[in-house]
Amino acid sequence: MPRLSTWMLRAALVHLGMGFTLGALILFNKGFPVFPSVWATLPLHRELLLFGWLVQLALGVAYWILPRWGTRRGATWLGWVAFATLNLGVVSAGTGGWLLGSEVLILAGRLLEAISALAFAIHAWPRIKPPGA
Repeated sequence: MPRLSTWMLRAALVHLGMGFTLGALILFNKGFPVFPSVWATLPLHRELLLFGWLVQLALGVAYWILPRWGTRRGATWLGWVAFATLNLGVVSAGTGGWLLGSEVLILAGRLLEAISALAFAIHAWPRIKPPGA
């Protein structure tokens, strides 16, 4: 398995663990309302699970499984850019949602996530060939 895929899958599992932990705290607080301020972490919980876990897992597997034409995977630096900007975007958008009222952080996070998707698409596009090519 390529190094980038390994890092993406590991980071996805870290995001999964953190997201599930926050979800468990929110669910516990729903039954036993001890810390009402834990509900402020709901946007961070969603961000960690949707983009941090699900999207990153899909990108890591896609990087690994897409066919290689020749012996190289193409511009691997674009994959690393996608990895870095996705994680920075998750942290930024999640923290902005947690702080309530930090629209600038949320916007910065969404822009970083969009840059990540664009970088990965540019990297993966040459690796996708039509059938019979």
